[in-house]
Amino acid sequence: MKIILTGGKFNKIHPGHVWLLCRAKKLGYLVVVLANDKHNKKPYAVKSGKRKATLEKLGIADKIVIGSPKSFVLVLKKYKPNVIVLGYDQKLPEGTEDYVKEHKIKIIKFKKYGSHSTRKLCSML
Repeated sequence: MKIILTGGKFNKIHPGHVWLLCRAKKLGYLVVVLANDKHNKKPYAVKSGKRKATLEKLGIADKIVIGSPKSFVLVLKKYKPNVIVLGYDQKLPEGTEDYVKEHKIKIIKFKKYGSHSTRKLCSML
């Protein structure tokens, strides 16, 4: 079975997140990596434990983990994904490109779903 990895901050879950997770899940065993609190410094940031619990309630991902504060490559080494799914506004974390190429990990970037965006939601608060 293919291991699919996707991730993000997931401070405010919206339909765009659910759409991305459901599409990614259709590709195989889905591991969702939540940004470590060290890398989630927005004014509206939610602690990682609460974000994880919220995603678990959705019941979409097979596994939800909190990312390493040191390096995304450590997460890749641990979970050995075949595919990394990125949202329309995401890119690979700095310093991971060589590892991804060396291990032939496929990158799939999904287009935006509707007009849903965390930035847009938070600007309305």
